[in-house]
Amino acid sequence: MNMKGFIVAEGEKPLDEIKPDCGFLSIFHEVGVIGDSLSSGEFESTDQGGKVVYHDMYEYSWPSILGRITGADWQNYSRGGMTAKEFMTGWADAHGYWKRRQAYVIELGNNDVFVFHQEPGSALDIDPSNPERNPDTFFGWLGRIISKCKSLEPDSRIFLVGLMKDGTSPEKDALAVYMTEELKKAASKFSHTYVLDMATHGILYDGEAREKFAMGYHPNAMGYYAYALMVGNYIDYIVRSDFESFKEVPFIGKGLGNAGVKTRHGR
Repeated sequence: MNMKGFIVAEGEKPLDEIKPDCGFLSIFHEVGVIGDSLSSGEFESTDQGGKVVYHDMYEYSWPSILGRITGADWQNYSRGGMTAKEFMTGWADAHGYWKRRQAYVIELGNNDVFVFHQEPGSALDIDPSNPERNPDTFFGWLGRIISKCKSLEPDSRIFLVGLMKDGTSPEKDALAVYMTEELKKAASKFSHTYVLDMATHGILYDGEAREKFAMGYHPNAMGYYAYALMVGNYIDYIVRSDFESFKEVPFIGKGLGNAGVKTRHGR
């Protein structure tokens, strides 16, 4: 047997292969997810008057699915309608969601810029050394969240999930691409922080995709399962692309290290 299948093949892209068990995602035993309705497993029903009613059903969410697939402890800190600013200024504190985790997955931005029309800003708004100085923009608040997670566990691996394109307008899709490119710049400011570029490698969440995988605009049960496999396999790809940065995952939070490991961020 050779190592083919365990390492990234030449020319392989993040979601070229969808493994049912999500591969190396299982190296993480403690994961916290910070997100909005896409992470909370929100479904849309209609009442007798035809009004849309929204329901967070966490047992159907993609973090819950990944927890069942991997057998790991996935904690979901999300809620429908969540923004980075709301999470940072009250939601997390009120619910006791600031917890040390080996890894965090942060999926925010849709409500911030498309629903509440907050100024996106840029990665330049993030000051890891003085996060309290970050301005009132999406990236300013996102930077505060990442800094807080790093204060809880400096060696945590953080995965930032970018927005998908939905084909509703060129302007909206262009903003999704912009946000992702700024996420990559933001990630470079922190140790062990990675971006899932769903605008490039995820599905186009257009009418054809929603016909099969949505119920209204939000995903249906199959859609959340498909998204779980996308997130899980993207993280597997990141690990397979950079083994050195993940060798010490079992030591996170334990004060242990191995002198032979040299990550790209140094020790």
